[in-house]
Amino acid sequence: MKLFDVYPLYDVVPTHAKDVYVYDDKGIKYLDLYGGHAVISIGHGHKLYKDRLTKQLNEIGFYSNAVKNPLQQQLADNIGKHSHCNDYQLFLCSSGAEANENALKLASFVTGKKRIIAFNNSFHGRTSAAVAATDNLAINAPLNLQQDVTFLPFNDEKLLEVEIKKGDVCAVIFEAIQGVGGLDEPSEEFIYSMDRLCKTYNICLIADEVQSGFSRSGTFFAYQKCSIKPNIITMAKGMGNGFPVGGILAHSSIESKYGMLGTTFGGNHLACSASLAVLDVIKKEGLQEHAKKMGNYFIDFAQKISSVKKVKGRGLMLGLEFDFPVGPLRKELIYNQHIFTGGSSNKNLLRILPPLTIQKKHFDIFFQKLEEALKAINV
Repeated sequence: MKLFDVYPLYDVVPTHAKDVYVYDDKGIKYLDLYGGHAVISIGHGHKLYKDRLTKQLNEIGFYSNAVKNPLQQQLADNIGKHSHCNDYQLFLCSSGAEANENALKLASFVTGKKRIIAFNNSFHGRTSAAVAATDNLAINAPLNLQQDVTFLPFNDEKLLEVEIKKGDVCAVIFEAIQGVGGLDEPSEEFIYSMDRLCKTYNICLIADEVQSGFSRSGTFFAYQKCSIKPNIITMAKGMGNGFPVGGILAHSSIESKYGMLGTTFGGNHLACSASLAVLDVIKKEGLQEHAKKMGNYFIDFAQKISSVKKVKGRGLMLGLEFDFPVGPLRKELIYNQHIFTGGSSNKNLLRILPPLTIQKKHFDIFFQKLEEALKAINV
């Protein structure tokens, strides 16, 4: 049987990994500055993570949400402590798209309305409403386009208010740091405006923290650079360090009802154990503050490189913008310099999303190899 060919693949076959390094079937060692789309938060193969999952697997790996699973409450308590979002309620699922899908559905339930406001260059997933709220027609099928979504630019408060005043908006969904879209950020002033307008007009403000959450930005959630309380927060990727985990935090003002949301695999025993291990390591190793320090170190160094036109992001959600498409540069970095990096819808942007355990010495290696790669492609 053939695989359904939807991924353009690099000719690399990883066989094992440790912390910030990945090793392939030829024995080549790669510095991982992409973390599999920001999924690897506490490093590949962390001992505490492996031990916790092994212990859980030896007890019970899965049962349905028809019975009690005390690990879910443990995870809710731990997320509350780390994020200071104790006035929220946790619903667990299995991916970022599922988290955003449930968040948008919940917003429609709560408000009784159906139109979504999203932003230019947004990416919220590949399922029904989530992909409709993603600013990329190439991945929206006709079926998805039946969703009622309006895309707006960041930082235009007047235009946002015009749309909101029409009275049919259930949700405004935003990324405090855009991921696939290229690391653009709304201004703090605009974030406060969104919050105020949503409260005034009975609209759910949804903070999509799928990629930026769980300490990657240097705060637990990237929106927390501002003192707001979104109605709903979505999360996934770094939440499980590679195990499929997603979730939403719904503010305590949102009333739950039986059957309102549901999932087969979400919140299973292994998923909860994986996420609890991630939170333990983040706390014990001080990875949130470390992410902030490493981000500052990276930005300071990158700003001295003449070919870099702009440094974007914060914490360990970073990007280097050039005045040329970075596709050939990424190939040079992976095949000849042995470094994994990422791209985005901004074809001139190189994305850097390493494990939160990255050290200065690893960034020093990257910058040395980047210089060699730029020379190799005649930049």
